[in-house]
Amino acid sequence: MNALARSVRTLFLLALSTVLAGALLAGLLLPWVGGPALLASESTGLLGDPPLELTDEPPPGNTTMLAANGELITSFYQENRAPVASEQIAEVMKHAMVAIEDARFYEHAGLDVEGTLRALVKNLAAGEVQEGGSTLTQQLVKQTLLQTADTPEARDAAIEESLGRKLREARIALALEDTYSKDELLTRYLNIVYFGQNAYGVQPAARAFFGIDASALNLPQAALLAGLVQSPTHDDPFVDPEGATIRRNQVLKRMAAQGYITVAEKDAAVAGPLGLAPAPAPRRGCAEASVGAYVCDFVQKYLTQTLHLTQYELEHGGYVIQTTLDPELQRSGDAAVLNTPGMDGLDDSRVATFSAVEPGTGHLLALSINRIFGYDLSDPRQESYNLNVAPSRGAGSTYKVFVAAAALARGYSTSYTQTTSDPYISRVFKEDGAPYAPRNAGRYRATLDLTTALYQSSNTYFVALEDALGSVEEPVRMAEAMGLYQFSPPGTAQEVVDMNRGSFTLGPDATSPLGLASAYSTLAAGGTQCAVNPVTAILDRHGEPLRNSSRVLVPTGDQCRPEAIPPGVANTLNQMLRKDVEPGNPGQTAPSAYVRGHQIAGKTGTAQGNVSVAFVGYTPEITASVMVFNPKRNEDVGGFGGGKGAAVWHDAMAPILEARGSSDFPPADPVVVNGNTRGVPGCINVTQCRSALIEAGFQTSTLRVDSDRAEGELAGTSPPQGGRAVPGQLVTILVSNGSDYVEPIPIPIPAPAPGPTPTPAPVEPPVLPGIPDPPEGPVLPPPGGGGPPGNGRTPPGQGGTPPGDGR
Repeated sequence: MNALARSVRTLFLLALSTVLAGALLAGLLLPWVGGPALLASESTGLLGDPPLELTDEPPPGNTTMLAANGELITSFYQENRAPVASEQIAEVMKHAMVAIEDARFYEHAGLDVEGTLRALVKNLAAGEVQEGGSTLTQQLVKQTLLQTADTPEARDAAIEESLGRKLREARIALALEDTYSKDELLTRYLNIVYFGQNAYGVQPAARAFFGIDASALNLPQAALLAGLVQSPTHDDPFVDPEGATIRRNQVLKRMAAQGYITVAEKDAAVAGPLGLAPAPAPRRGCAEASVGAYVCDFVQKYLTQTLHLTQYELEHGGYVIQTTLDPELQRSGDAAVLNTPGMDGLDDSRVATFSAVEPGTGHLLALSINRIFGYDLSDPRQESYNLNVAPSRGAGSTYKVFVAAAALARGYSTSYTQTTSDPYISRVFKEDGAPYAPRNAGRYRATLDLTTALYQSSNTYFVALEDALGSVEEPVRMAEAMGLYQFSPPGTAQEVVDMNRGSFTLGPDATSPLGLASAYSTLAAGGTQCAVNPVTAILDRHGEPLRNSSRVLVPTGDQCRPEAIPPGVANTLNQMLRKDVEPGNPGQTAPSAYVRGHQIAGKTGTAQGNVSVAFVGYTPEITASVMVFNPKRNEDVGGFGGGKGAAVWHDAMAPILEARGSSDFPPADPVVVNGNTRGVPGCINVTQCRSALIEAGFQTSTLRVDSDRAEGELAGTSPPQGGRAVPGQLVTILVSNGSDYVEPIPIPIPAPAPGPTPTPAPVEPPVLPGIPDPPEGPVLPPPGGGGPPGNGRTPPGQGGTPPGDGR
């Protein structure tokens, strides 16, 4: 652009400024000098009260998310803000801003007519616009309206070049000056103005450019920041250090001219370097969380989906989110999953999850996984989908606990005994139209009591226990009451009930690791079920509990149901499940989870084909589940729940238990231990058995079984004589089919003594008690219960249905 063109442009701008200044003065005076008619026609937006946003209090800062111990996890913001009080801003920063932006700030009342005219003269002499006419108060109005605008229309209205906008801005500036002190207005301005580098306000700017707080700014640093306000992008020192230096020096000269600094101080500062030493921007979002990124993700979804806050509110509200995250447990869990035995840390195709909650409150303590929370699809180590929460793979025999709980609640005792074959033919459940026939994964004694079958994890015993209950409804409802399905699609529990799947007890269904931990925490809490809760408080920008638009407090309390399951059942199961972990219980599946000196209850699980393994362990204070699986395809993850699962649990929990200790579980409930049972009577034949069992209050059926007794003889009952059964329970009378019967060798008759041989008298054959013919039909193994010693059994095998762990 040549000199003539620049002069024409400058004169045009000056003329326009003069016209606007005159119009502004006329507009301001008009309401007082006879313009009632015009006043009546103006909108309230022009002459009304200042907006609520324009007060002396600072704008909201970044929303911060804190761990339970107060540690900063991350922040949520679009514009980096950290308002500070006046005393937290260096005086030299205030002087620099006034010197360069509004030299008569402390003299005018919001509008500076003299300053505007002086700027016109100076700009005319320089041949370009070097100085504006707006006061700091007017700039505060403009910036506030612009930065609090939540629609494109509102943003356009805040910056439009119109007489109406100028008049409204001036009127509000006058009102502010009449209400607040100069220091209050200057502090507000310094907390809202943009300095570049996404730093809104002087505190973020001091950190972004020099890595210090606003209170520590020195003269050259303050001058650089003050010079950036006019054009943060054009004068960016990281992009154009030479241009930024020139602008900084202009501020220094202005400060010296106005008496804020001496000439010597100015010269020393001008000669100095920019001294940039930027600090990192505050962590932003869950991908930058310092700890517990997946807990952060859970919290963010909880706030927006459950408590119905908007993402905009999170990023602009300046809230403090107090979470339940336990940083020490989280970091210990992170280390444990990264060192899962037989796996390759972040680079493994399999994931290992560790999910922990607090019994009795539902507080979410930790979510660990051998992945990095992130959105880069090209990096297989990154994962934004929360696999700790989403149901994906089965949890195997961990579901046996729900069947055991249902049986105890029905009145079955902890010593309830059954004899099952391998495979076991179900009387109740079907699979592909045929009787359901699960097998054990491992070798078990045919006759087991409930406690032993639980900690040894016999598949056939627990399907037989479902048979005894009559359907899967009670076990499924027990799991539902304990909180297993809180992260599953609606209707999942009812679907299992409607299908009446006998495999429920073997845990083939997609399971949320966090839901599994939550369900077992109901046992740890003595039957109190608590929904998982990741937040204990949400404070607004003033430090008060947050209220919604209707002024109702946003709920952050625990959501617990005492006695969701009978406390006696919970306390008894805790004692039974200690046998799976603590030493001295042959056949237990999770001894590697044990931490010396602590009471620990738990249960292992392995899904069919070993596509996942699981372990849930707990103390009265912490319940945590571990699941290992490939989230993208079926893969044999290796081992059983008592291997990888129990090992990760031990490695995560041992440091915590050793540092904090743990308490003991309440004793088992004697009523639950004994159950609502009565003894199974003894008998000598089928007919007498049937009568004795009916008289004792049991139902009966007859079943032909392999036995070493003669065909048609009584082979026992299931449950056996001396065992205990619930009134109304089906007790099966076992009749031998003679398959293993061996005729006894006749005893030789001794030779008669010498002498005459007497004529033998005729002897009648003995009369044996009558035994009714057993029912026609195939020979089947016993469905449950047992007979006397010597009962034949089918050798255990592998395969069939989803295996239990048995390891």
